[in-house]
Amino acid sequence: MNMPALEPSLVSSLDALEQALDEERQALLDHDVDALLGSTQAKLVALRQLESRQLNDGMSARVLALADFNRANSVLLTRRRREVSWALRHLGRVESAGVYDAGGQSSTRPQVRILGVG
Repeated sequence: MNMPALEPSLVSSLDALEQALDEERQALLDHDVDALLGSTQAKLVALRQLESRQLNDGMSARVLALADFNRANSVLLTRRRREVSWALRHLGRVESAGVYDAGGQSSTRPQVRILGVG
């Protein structure tokens, strides 16, 4: 059975996505906000390129692996967000209070506390 030839631009888009995910993970591990923002932008560009192309069956395993990689980064990002929220809350800088926005969606609005009287 012959495997369909892989379109070079499709492979390069998948490579770009994988590289962006690698950089995103490293930025999360290093607590590097600037690198995280850059890697997120690169990831979005690669995803837009992929969305405009027809994926073939030969790509399904790699796409699934990249999806798993993205979910793993999401778990790490969620952990980092919780750590930052915890630290801010315990420093007395921000309190999270659940509220509904104008669209009726549940969200969190930070409330700043004054730490001292000046």
